[in-house]
Amino acid sequence: MNENHYISRTGWLRAAVLGANDGLLSTASIIVGVAASSPNVQQILLAGTAGLAAGAMSMAAGEYVSVSSQADTEKADLSREGLELEKHPEFELAELAKSFEDRGVSPETALNVAKELTHADALGAHAREELGISTDLSAKPVQAALASAVAFAVGAAMPLIVSFVVPLAGLIYWVAGTTLVFLAVLGALGAIAGGARILPASLRVMFWGIAAMAVTAAIGRAVGTVL
Repeated sequence: MNENHYISRTGWLRAAVLGANDGLLSTASIIVGVAASSPNVQQILLAGTAGLAAGAMSMAAGEYVSVSSQADTEKADLSREGLELEKHPEFELAELAKSFEDRGVSPETALNVAKELTHADALGAHAREELGISTDLSAKPVQAALASAVAFAVGAAMPLIVSFVVPLAGLIYWVAGTTLVFLAVLGALGAIAGGARILPASLRVMFWGIAAMAVTAAIGRAVGTVL
């Protein structure tokens, strides 16, 4: 029987959900703020498009740098662990066996398991047991950067499309309303993909969506009044 686990998805899922939510909310907030300040369709679409392009590149760059730093740390730890295995194999074997004992395995069984794992892949065994590094959870900078950029662009395109097709008079309300619906859907999809509860995931992104758009609308209206 095959079991489905969600932990292997955490790397790309986190980046994709964060990117889509950020793209949707930041672009919608820009559109609402500009619309509240200056009701001009060209300016609204220009601001939204600029936000999409700049945000996607920023997300990709930030995610790549962040995850690359994590990958560098993992590589450095693996390199140090490899040297320790070469210099002190007996100590490392005992350390690996002790990790199994601490989890309830008998000393004799723990030592036998440690020997077999060391024979098969010593560094891999220590990476998993001592460092907490596995193939599924290892840092993948390019994957995270691409997931963030694409997800941001997809999320940002939603309020832009709405702004393009709805009448100017009700643009703010249309963008705000549809954005909340989109946020709820994204929260639900992220929860489903990650095996989490749908309602809390949707409600928390909707709450922050309302807060962000309310702030930018207030700022836009205040700036528009002054100008």
